[in-house]
Amino acid sequence: MTASPPETRASLILRLQDAADITAWDEFAEIYAPVVYRSARRLGLQAADADDVVQEVLSAVARSVTEWVGRDDRGVFRAWLYRIARNTAIDFLTRRKHQPWADGGAEAVRHLQALEATEEVSSQFGMEVRREIFERASEMIRSKVSDTTWQAFHRTTVLGQSIEAVAAQLDVSPASIYIARSRVMKRLQIAVKSFEEISNDGL
Repeated sequence: MTASPPETRASLILRLQDAADITAWDEFAEIYAPVVYRSARRLGLQAADADDVVQEVLSAVARSVTEWVGRDDRGVFRAWLYRIARNTAIDFLTRRKHQPWADGGAEAVRHLQALEATEEVSSQFGMEVRREIFERASEMIRSKVSDTTWQAFHRTTVLGQSIEAVAAQLDVSPASIYIARSRVMKRLQIAVKSFEEISNDGL
C-alpha cells in the first residue's frame, strides 16, 4: 500500500486563498503553526503570547496570501512567511506590556528591530521548518506501515543501532531489516519532498 502524499506546491498555496477551505488550512497549520510558535518563544515571548503570535500570523496569511500570489516579485513562500512571523513577534515584543518579559529587555527589542532578515537570521526558521516537515512526514508514514517495519527503520537510521542488533531485538533476519528500512526511507523521501515543495515554492 502506497502512502498518499499531502497536497503539494502551488495547489495548496492557491487553496489558502479560500478561507473556507478547512482541509487546506489544517494542512498548512499542521506544519507551520509549531514552527512559528517555537520561533516566537526563541525571540523571548512567553507561551501564551507565542500562541497569540501564531494566531496573528495565520490571520495575516489569510488576509495577504491572495495579494502575495498576484505579485511578480513574490519570491519563496517560506521567506514571505518568515517575514510575517518575525515582524509579528517583534510587534509583540515592542508592546509595553510585553517588554519586561522579553529576554534582554529593551536592548533585545532594539536589536531585533534593527536586524535584517539575512540568510543567517532566517536559517533557524528554515531549520525549524525542515524539522517539522520530517516529524509530520514520519507520523504519516508510521501510520502506514507495521510497527516492526517502523522499528527497523527508526532504530537503525534514527537511533543508529546496528542491523544485527535490531534484527535480534525484533526477531527477524538482517535482510528483513534492510528491506524494511529501504521501504520506509523511500516513502519518507516522497512525503518530505511533498511538504518541502510547499515551503520552497514561489509559484
